[in-house]
Formats: sequence, structure tokens, C-alpha cells
Amino acid sequence: MSEQRRRGKYPDEMRERAVRMVFEAQQHCGSQWEAISSVAEKLGPTPETVRKWVRRSEVDSGRRPGLTSDERERLKGLERENRELRRANEILKSASAFFAAELDGRRR
Repeated sequence: MSEQRRRGKYPDEMRERAVRMVFEAQQHCGSQWEAISSVAEKLGPTPETVRKWVRRSEVDSGRRPGLTSDERERLKGLERENRELRRANEILKSASAFFAAELDGRRR
């Protein structure tokens, strides 16, 4: 992942540790949610936060379908670039219409 990306209030090391702990605890618990709740209680974040970390890790590792973190970041960058290009095109259209009107006024 890019280091420019804004991170939440938990450090990456804690996120990685929590995900590892969930995968390990899953073997001893009846369900993944039990493992997530147990790890969340031990480390401090809410179970929903840990669940999101686990889902993101599963997608990134190919265990679950979806866009990986790298793909998601690339998509955001492309969408940002697309917005900027559309804005530039609108500015250029307005400018060309303005100058075309100016030229038409001078010819008369």
C-alpha cells in the first residue's frame, strides 16, 4: 500500500497482528465472528473494525473475491485523474466558446 494513504488510529503492526490472531483463534473458536470478538476485546478496537481488517486481508490474499488494496488505490487515482481531465475539458470548452464569440464580434 502507498504510504501517502491516510491511516486510521491504529498502527499497521496492530492491524496485522489482529488479523493473524483472528486466523489463529479461528481454529479454536466455533466461528470467525467469535475469534474476531475475542481478538477485539483483547486489543481494544471494536469487533466491526477487526472484521473489516480481516475482510481486507482475505481479499488481498485472494481468499475472498473483491478489489485488492492496490487495485482499489489505483482505481481511486484513475477516478481522480478522470475528474481533473473532465474539469480541464470543461474549461477548454468554455474558453473556446468565449474566443469564438469574440472573433465573431470582430468580423461584423
